[in-house]
Amino acid sequence: MNLLNIQHPIIQAPMFLVSNEPMVKAAMDAGIAGTFPSLNFRKEGELETLLQRLNAHQAASRGTYGVNLIVQKTNPLYLKHLEACVSAHVPFYITSLGNPKQVITAAHSYGAKVLCDVTNLQHAEKAAQAGCDGFIAVCAGAGGHAGPYPMHVLVPALQKAFPDKFLVAAGGIATGRQMASALVLGAHAASIGTRFIASREATVSDAYKQAILEYGMEDIVLTERLSGTPCNIINTPAAKKIGYKQNWMEKLLSRNPRTRKYFKMLVQLRGMKKLEQAIRPGSYQHLWSAGQSVEMVEDITSVQEIVDRLVSELAAALKEAGNYKV
Repeated sequence: MNLLNIQHPIIQAPMFLVSNEPMVKAAMDAGIAGTFPSLNFRKEGELETLLQRLNAHQAASRGTYGVNLIVQKTNPLYLKHLEACVSAHVPFYITSLGNPKQVITAAHSYGAKVLCDVTNLQHAEKAAQAGCDGFIAVCAGAGGHAGPYPMHVLVPALQKAFPDKFLVAAGGIATGRQMASALVLGAHAASIGTRFIASREATVSDAYKQAILEYGMEDIVLTERLSGTPCNIINTPAAKKIGYKQNWMEKLLSRNPRTRKYFKMLVQLRGMKKLEQAIRPGSYQHLWSAGQSVEMVEDITSVQEIVDRLVSELAAALKEAGNYKV
């Protein structure tokens, strides 16, 4: 784990409107990497002061932290947030939905690392050419913007094509046994999100946390109506009401070169507001992002206890695998 300077091969995945300061600090204290989307901190000066506190906290922790940047042109805060992160010397970055070259150049100027979200070999090739340090292999079943390919295909394909890159498996992982599977496939670490929604440090509504426990893998559906890009959410009555596919007019606007950028910005802003309303206590607008690993989540506990359990299960699974006779 030398690339990220963490004790255990776990990244607490960046989750829009879910990842918060207590979760990230608890992850660092547990010896893993805590991450968050920069867009969770959009008020003036909010990101800058948070980064100062995380840098101070890291000195006494066993882990590290990273920032997820949406690098496509539809993110109006991208350049401002990148500047703040570089100024604070953020240890590592996760880039999503765009060309990572600018982040990679800025990060490498002071020795930080960049992992790029990829869903296929073509995305990975472009990120590798841009000079990234590794990939987050976003597989089928991931919460939020999931990829189309299962972990057992995408991870070994990336490992074979890019053996020199740090590889993190993401999507459908909530237990140490699933982590062991990812490591055996060639990943160096696992990115885990949904499991940490059901943590005491998460400040989402109790209804959201309870949904993580009560819904199963068959209740996760892809919708295009929240961000314009297919993302996984829990199939609540509210999700059924907004639908899953864009209508013909929305598709036309999202594909037209003249309207694409501004329409996507509008869709993302509208979706962001809906999700913000949904996570608040007492809200009846139940639009909740989650991955298929809800199937494996059975309790609400602390981040430290989640990590301890993952590490224990991982060790047991690897030991059991070592006992198999071929």
